[in-house]
Amino acid sequence: MTGNPKTVYLKDYCPPAYRVESVELRFELDEQDTTVHAKLLLHANHDRSHGVQPLVLDGQDLELLSIALDGEPLSEKAYRVDGAHLTIDAPPESFTLETVVRIHPAANTALEGLYVSGGNFCTQCEAEGFRKITWFPDRPDVMAVFTATLVADPARYPVLLSNGNPVEEGKLEDGRHFATWHDPFPKPCYLFALVAGDLKWVEDRFTTTSGREVELRIYVRAPDLDKCDHAMRSLKAAMAWDEENYGREYDLDRYNIVAVSDFNMGAMENKGLNIFNSHYVLASPETATDTDFVNIEAVIAHEYFHNWSGNRVTCRDWFQLSLKEGFTVFRDAQFTADRQSAAVKRIEDARLLRARQFAEDAGPMAHPVRPDAYVEINNFYTLTVYEKGAEVVRMLHTLLGPERFRRGTDRYFERHDGQAVTVEDFIRALEEANGVELTQFQRWYAQAGTPVVSVERLYDAETRRFRLTLRQSCPPTPGQPEKAPFHIPVKIALLRPDGTALPVRLEGESGGELERVLELTESEQTFTFVDLPEPPIPSLLRAFSAPVKLEVDWSDAELAFLLAHDTDEFNRWDAGQRLGVRVMLRAMERLAAGRTPDPEHDFVEAFGRALAAYGEMDPALLAEALTLPSEEYVADFTAPIDPDRLYLARTDLRRLLATAHRDLIEKVYDKLADTGPFRLDAAAIGRRRLRNLCLSYLAELGDAQVQAITVQQFDAATNMTDSVAALTALVHTGAAQQAAALNSFYGRWKEEPGVLDKWFAIQAASPQPGALERVQQLVEHPDFTLKNPNRVRAVIGTFCMRNHVRFHEVDGGGYRFLADQVLTLDRMNPQIAARMLTPLTLWRRYEPVRSDLMKTELERIAGSEGLSPDTYEVVTKSLA
Repeated sequence: MTGNPKTVYLKDYCPPAYRVESVELRFELDEQDTTVHAKLLLHANHDRSHGVQPLVLDGQDLELLSIALDGEPLSEKAYRVDGAHLTIDAPPESFTLETVVRIHPAANTALEGLYVSGGNFCTQCEAEGFRKITWFPDRPDVMAVFTATLVADPARYPVLLSNGNPVEEGKLEDGRHFATWHDPFPKPCYLFALVAGDLKWVEDRFTTTSGREVELRIYVRAPDLDKCDHAMRSLKAAMAWDEENYGREYDLDRYNIVAVSDFNMGAMENKGLNIFNSHYVLASPETATDTDFVNIEAVIAHEYFHNWSGNRVTCRDWFQLSLKEGFTVFRDAQFTADRQSAAVKRIEDARLLRARQFAEDAGPMAHPVRPDAYVEINNFYTLTVYEKGAEVVRMLHTLLGPERFRRGTDRYFERHDGQAVTVEDFIRALEEANGVELTQFQRWYAQAGTPVVSVERLYDAETRRFRLTLRQSCPPTPGQPEKAPFHIPVKIALLRPDGTALPVRLEGESGGELERVLELTESEQTFTFVDLPEPPIPSLLRAFSAPVKLEVDWSDAELAFLLAHDTDEFNRWDAGQRLGVRVMLRAMERLAAGRTPDPEHDFVEAFGRALAAYGEMDPALLAEALTLPSEEYVADFTAPIDPDRLYLARTDLRRLLATAHRDLIEKVYDKLADTGPFRLDAAAIGRRRLRNLCLSYLAELGDAQVQAITVQQFDAATNMTDSVAALTALVHTGAAQQAAALNSFYGRWKEEPGVLDKWFAIQAASPQPGALERVQQLVEHPDFTLKNPNRVRAVIGTFCMRNHVRFHEVDGGGYRFLADQVLTLDRMNPQIAARMLTPLTLWRRYEPVRSDLMKTELERIAGSEGLSPDTYEVVTKSLA
């Protein structure tokens, strides 16, 4: 890269000067030199009485072989190629443009556009990969009907796939074969897809509500055919769920999924041809954990749901990315909640948001759910856009209620089918369908940062009134020093001392529900509740009704009460997390003062009571309740962050709990042993989850008896969940048997890339001393490669983002290691390089020695020549 890359601003949006009615593509596929023939039918999209605007097409790394307008070759004077653009200054009002380019898929290590993965061709065009395939107005508001013909050697590439429905196939005189696909639904070019290779498939059928029969296929490598059943079941479940819950039917004759090993993302919703990272398709009990199974079901559903929330109705520009991603993440969360445990799903989503998205909101890359500017759009596929964006949609669902929300989404899909739209269009559909006004609510899309809601309580025994004062604020973020009040739904209940709920009746109202939603719209509001015979304990922000930080002056006793009695399962879990954070913060204070942490008997006893009730509670929910807050989450309550004290406080507490309740933990572990056939229902998953949590606590004790139990589970495991849990316990506690177990695991699974990623990640996450040296050895391992994003995430990503204590060793070795890897990756795959930088961007939050070391590495990266726009943007914003 030479010079500073250009910043793109939302305020500068202009409609395209030309629209594309149809696209005909022909690919002469060759790994080294692929030829792409493109025929575009274009029409002017501007008032030509005020002058003719030039046609400007996007392109990158394209070798232009020919160009013709309405069948006539253009002379070199009739067009110009300048950097990443091809310009024709004064084209006709309607015309056909034909280009032929040569591209080089095998050399495309960035995995954007057309590239080769495992000997097969595949594409990734979101966000701006199509410009690496042919000259085109590469923007989401240019929607066209695509027809694609693929030509290749039938011996090497017997399967030829693209979007839409197959219309023709055959052999050519030169021995090659071809297949033509036509997608009748206009789409932006980011949804174009192509796959060619030696693939096998499983197939099934789905009959829609209207009686249309859809052929379903999942394409994989031949050795992986036996790992597709779960993905197919998940697809059919998602199709049925979307019909029932949103009234959306599938619209093509064929739905294809392809699993590839080299992929920057989890999956891609290309119309009718979803391309998946194989990690989110392939599963069997022997090779996939319970978490893998649940994630596969969720990601399969997510990409399918995009057929309407993203494909049929798409984004006007990339600033609207959360319009499709936030909405679809919310939809897939609803699906998973219906299929698994709703409470556990809510806890998992909140944990991710609070541990990582809140940190993103507090860092230099903080941005609104709808950003107002970017240098490289790939950097904005973030937790803020996806997860916080989903929370914003969830708040709309909470405020409107299920029926009115469905009425609004029906209007949105019906009104904007086949269009590229904005957040305002989505909100307007909800408003008009329900006669509501959501102007203030839209600040959630425009303002960055995590709001803080502080609570003040006052009970008047004489008048039997309870006053609840809520105050909201939001800290400054880059470019937004001050924030206007948000529209925050606060779901509450009022609890008696015996745990039963009181009617929630506001002053001036009759009746009273046991739960209601307060709408906080001002900087400060007081809500007065009446007819309360005794001081209630408020259950606030139930089901995590808004992505905010809640500050309440709860005592430890009140939190213990909520942990035991709150009727909202999320808030019971949250009360335990708040207690856990307090215990660890107190321990850190004592460690800082050179004192031994107190035993915290009340917390230890509460842990034991909860575990003793294991037969009365959903085991998955109990496992969540017994899991201590993560180091990432506790770090949010400390300033500056000291990773050593964080780790010691949490580890000491886990060891204390294990020591105090060893007999009970062993009893529950034994009781939960699964002696029957493998099952994948929510109850079975919950039992394995709780049992393996018990094992992880026992492993903290480190004695020979526990190690023998762990080795026995590892040797006897009949499923990957139990095998990985045992191996992790051995490796992360430095057990003497870890080397033998690692060798055994590797020997059995070295030919299974997805399982081998787990082997790498378990070692990279180990908090045992010498972690950096082990990770450096893993990078040199014959099975490691920087060209595969999954392997990069398993080793480099795991060490730098999950091994908090060892990455942040005070000598700065972890920071130097990451900077070296980022600089190497940036020349190969800028998108992955920029994502790996995240831990260093938080340098200001750490104590001075570490902070300076992290900053030094960022400055070293910033001073390197030839940085990609992806990495340049992250580094410069981090140092600003």
